[in-house]
Amino acid sequence: MNKTERQLAITLELQRSKTLRAEDLASQFETSVRTIYRDIQALSEAGVPILGAPGLGYSLMDGYFLPPVSFSAEEAVSLLMGADFIEQRLDAYYGIYANSAKRKIEATLSETVRNESRLVRETMRLLHVGEQSTEIKVKMYLNQVREAILKKCKLSFMYSKSMPGTDGNRKNKRVVSPYGLTLVHENWVLIARCDMRQDIRHFRLSRMTELSVLEDRFILPNDFDLSNYRPPDNRDEIILIRANPEITDKIIEVANFYIESMEERKEDVIFQFRVRLPEEILHYLLGWGGDIEVIEPKSLRLKIREVAEKILEHY
Repeated sequence: MNKTERQLAITLELQRSKTLRAEDLASQFETSVRTIYRDIQALSEAGVPILGAPGLGYSLMDGYFLPPVSFSAEEAVSLLMGADFIEQRLDAYYGIYANSAKRKIEATLSETVRNESRLVRETMRLLHVGEQSTEIKVKMYLNQVREAILKKCKLSFMYSKSMPGTDGNRKNKRVVSPYGLTLVHENWVLIARCDMRQDIRHFRLSRMTELSVLEDRFILPNDFDLSNYRPPDNRDEIILIRANPEITDKIIEVANFYIESMEERKEDVIFQFRVRLPEEILHYLLGWGGDIEVIEPKSLRLKIREVAEKILEHY
């Protein structure tokens, strides 16, 4: 942070807080108290009305407001919660700047709007629960992937697929040209052109290991636009189940993406799912236990029976 940036930040901090001591400012901006004294003097000479009280610290004259930006409480909540989201879900690099942005936004608010927005934010909470070790890895990879996208460098990594391939192996090495990142159902997903498949594929960062940025460069196709990109829907398998009406809400909540249709009847509910492979939804079906029955396909009925028999062997 250079001198000009620090002096602006000091002004914003004084605007956000009632009174601050030179020692507090020096600690926050990681500089000496003497430097803060010089900054305060420079700001005063530039016309910023800073008041100093011996033993108490510095404050801004009532009525002074910088910058000339006015947010409503609703706008402030939107910006501050957006910064909360960035701080929580992106890597540490952007987390630092999200926190800094929150402080600057709060500094631009009048006391009335600041208090209103604080009350609203206290009634809402962004909650994300994930495995700590996986979250740490994903945040680390997020930084590397983002840099590779910006520099248009290829990536290399080992990738664990959700289901084994024809060779029975779930893990293989991929070299890809990274096009963009998207957050899908609480998972960061890389959209990239895979050298192995010679097509665009999606890769969860949580399933990557041994990630490295290569020196090889790539050219982003002129017709690729991440904001307009829609993956092809290749869910061609139809699954029919009969469900206990008491778990209808649970099914809709956790498997909404796969639901093609549902028919509520007197004693049950018929769900039609559309998937790429039946194994995609197998863990949901097993989790619903005796409250559902697979009607079609027959192969999935047999698979459920096979898994149930294996479970029974342990009891």
